[in-house]
Amino acid sequence: MVLRTEITERPPLLRSINPATGEKIGEFPNMGKKEVDEAVSRAKEAQKFWAELSFEERGEWIYKFKEFVRKNIEDIAEVISQEKGVSRMEALISDVFPILDLADFYIKNTQKILRREKIKIGVWGLLGRESEIEYFPYGVIGIISPWNFPFSIPVGQIIIALMAGNTAVLKPSEFTPKTGVTVKKIFDEIGIPKGILEVVTGDGYTGEMLVRSGVDKIFFTGSTTTGAKIMKTAAESLTPVVMELGGKDPMIVFDDVDLDITTDAAVFGSFFNTGQVCASVERIYVHKKIFNDFVNLMVEKTKKLRVGYSKTPYEYDIGSVISEKQLEKVKEHIENVIEKGGKVLTGGRTNKLFIEPTIFVDVDHSFKAVREETFGPTAPIMKFETEDEAIELANDSEYGLTASVWTKDLTKAKRIASKLNFATVMINDNLITHAIPQTPWGGTKKSGIGRTHGKEGLLEMVQIRHIHTNKMGQKMRQPWWYPFTKEKYEFSLALTNLLHSPSLKEKMSSLIKIAKEIGKVSKQKL
Repeated sequence: MVLRTEITERPPLLRSINPATGEKIGEFPNMGKKEVDEAVSRAKEAQKFWAELSFEERGEWIYKFKEFVRKNIEDIAEVISQEKGVSRMEALISDVFPILDLADFYIKNTQKILRREKIKIGVWGLLGRESEIEYFPYGVIGIISPWNFPFSIPVGQIIIALMAGNTAVLKPSEFTPKTGVTVKKIFDEIGIPKGILEVVTGDGYTGEMLVRSGVDKIFFTGSTTTGAKIMKTAAESLTPVVMELGGKDPMIVFDDVDLDITTDAAVFGSFFNTGQVCASVERIYVHKKIFNDFVNLMVEKTKKLRVGYSKTPYEYDIGSVISEKQLEKVKEHIENVIEKGGKVLTGGRTNKLFIEPTIFVDVDHSFKAVREETFGPTAPIMKFETEDEAIELANDSEYGLTASVWTKDLTKAKRIASKLNFATVMINDNLITHAIPQTPWGGTKKSGIGRTHGKEGLLEMVQIRHIHTNKMGQKMRQPWWYPFTKEKYEFSLALTNLLHSPSLKEKMSSLIKIAKEIGKVSKQKL
């Protein structure tokens, strides 16, 4: 993030606007360094006692949170629906419902995953030694969350952080501050002690101040460009980061698929949440034998999608994009397709911040819509002939978040999946795995660093402490301590052969020598 030197030029308030209607939902403080530092200070103080709680005690708080969400799920979904300009049904299934399963998983499994465990240390274990690892929390986790899933992404990270013994400070997107404040209100409603979760509202400068505030780790979800800026800032204080960034996710369709099912999946994967999903299907590769049939059926189904917004939970399928800037990015990609001779088969028309779902053909990897992350309701469809060609096309991207392979031949699908340079590969499915809390979530290449969710996501929230015990440490000196002597030198050679010689005879000879000499060398002292 770029450091702003003229803080007074920043507006004092953020306005939360429904992008579908232009209606102002609320105003929230555009916080600066002072407010952020105070929030982090409260979180640091609260973490001291929070870390002392048992896993069961922390789990009881998360269970209270989960139950509040379950009982108020429609009201929470309505807040998200208004701030994102999407239907309440979409907000419910994508942003609120997954949190219930995630909370259950970490309530039940955190203690098991983070239990203290012994490490096998080979021959050293025969010499009266043992090693164990235990996990301990970082302290305060800073979470900078996006607008496209303003509830499920930060709340999932908050739950994992808290179950591991950390406290958290959330900076919601400047486009969805009300959802972030709603998260804080829920924790307040269940009576959780002050400082366990803090929320700081504001723009990019607020996020920068959070990175610079002395938090112990940063979790960021957003664009690759912003992620690189945050990494640069975090590097100044060696603050570790986990980042889930952009995507340009391919869908590979072979000629043996059920066309009806697979085109349904392609429509959903491409246009869900108005295409504003890092794991959206943004490139579709279809085997040439079924290319025309696939395209025609997908176009037919796409034309049936209803674009608009209302308070009725399910009147429309596709809502608005989040902002004028995002709309311009989508329009730029559509215009580039037309300029370069590609064909727009359906969609592309805009009305305020609404844009019709759009399908392109006659495009290739030189088009912006194929190379750059669009983050909008577009679907470029291209054909391939061989398995190797499909793999090469899918891997030809600087991103590596998710990919999907579609075929009835599961053996072939798994073979291909293992050749795709993506952090998640789905077979005959798309989009879903972020909602499966048991599975790790993250990216390769420019799609991110580290993981959230699953065992791996929990381990990102803790540090590792290795405890090594020498049971003989108070009974004898170590044979490699000072002073260095001829006997110790010969003992070291014998130990080397015992540990590493391929010859059983040489190992046995060395073992006999060590057993004979260890008492003598351990008595040699300064």
